[in-house]
Amino acid sequence: MRGKTIIEKNLSRASGKDVFANDRVWAEVDLAVIRDFGGPNAVLEFDKFTDNGKVRDPDKIAITFDYQAPAKDMKVAQNQALCREFAKRQGIKNLFDVNWGIGQHVLLERGMIKPGSVVIGTDSHMNLLGSVGSFASGVGNTDIVAAWYSGKLWFRVPESIKVIFKGKHKEPTSAKDLTLRFVKEIGMDKPNYKSLELCGEPIDNLSLAGRLTLGSMMTEINAKIAFIQPSGEPLEFLRQRCGDELEILTSDKDANFVDEMEIDIEKLVPQIACPHSPDNVKPVEEVEGTPFNEGFIGSCTNGRLEDFKSAARILKKVGKIHPQVRLIVTPATKEVAMDMLKAGLYQIFMGVGAMVTNPGCSLCTTGHHGVLGKGDILLSTSNRNFLGKLGKGVEVYLCSPATVAASAVEGKITDPRKYW
Repeated sequence: MRGKTIIEKNLSRASGKDVFANDRVWAEVDLAVIRDFGGPNAVLEFDKFTDNGKVRDPDKIAITFDYQAPAKDMKVAQNQALCREFAKRQGIKNLFDVNWGIGQHVLLERGMIKPGSVVIGTDSHMNLLGSVGSFASGVGNTDIVAAWYSGKLWFRVPESIKVIFKGKHKEPTSAKDLTLRFVKEIGMDKPNYKSLELCGEPIDNLSLAGRLTLGSMMTEINAKIAFIQPSGEPLEFLRQRCGDELEILTSDKDANFVDEMEIDIEKLVPQIACPHSPDNVKPVEEVEGTPFNEGFIGSCTNGRLEDFKSAARILKKVGKIHPQVRLIVTPATKEVAMDMLKAGLYQIFMGVGAMVTNPGCSLCTTGHHGVLGKGDILLSTSNRNFLGKLGKGVEVYLCSPATVAASAVEGKITDPRKYW
């Protein structure tokens, strides 16, 4: 029998049999997650399907409120109340209410995500958890209902692509710049429903925050999942949260990859994705001087302590932002917010005129405060800049926290190396 890729090993374990790319399998689901967006519909569908029956295992279910938290209107409040009532009725203990932050990050911090696990959720960016070796996938309401009812879900085993990164980059060039460069090189067609295995010294050197940044943009290139083998600081984080007994899956030497590619980041400079696609990537220096109205630092892509320290370093050095720029800062989770507070970052951001909001998804969609009006331009550390994503007639650029900070100082797109 030939060797297996990581996804083949993962779904072999979860299905209880040897499986390979393009096989169809029923796999045991370790965790099925809903959020305040889409989640209420899953609750209603489950109650209808089971005639208000019981879930198979309440301990394998989590509910997170991060999309519109706290509730901004009566409809959102009622949807969240529906989920709270369902959790109480079903004995679901893992409900993380409006004060917790972005679901995937919270689940990680709570030790609920392990390498080799199978996780599904109503968030399209659930697959960012591949950055710690978990096969996680965004799914629809019917899939959630099936997993709650039976504990299993149907998958077609993805084919795999191996991506080897080489070289080193210098600060302030960061994991976000590496990610944008990767998105540009691989494009949005080749990875379609593929499992990516990302490796090489630059990947091994990434912190947990950096790996989450990379993993969070796999949805934008249509990849099913991208695996990064836990090592170093991220592995220690998992051991502290989950316990020492972790199963780290690796691909076999004779595993079958449908493609392999190399990406050299030796001369990597700050990158920026221009409107209106995440793969419309250019060096920041090529679009320097472009004016903008609003900056956003946060999201599941760049909402960790490391990201805010990078931006704060520039803002503290300069001491102010441009008077025509609105800068919104959003921690990914309550834990991150507390760490920011201890590190004195709130004082730095608020001192220069930025707005620091409660933990959550924030400016990823029009569901949050801070959306823009026609003609406005946003510099964002998030993962999507599609037309209309944050308002009609709006342009969105994607870049690193350092690039947002340097640009906020001048009121126009600015290479962060100028202030580093």
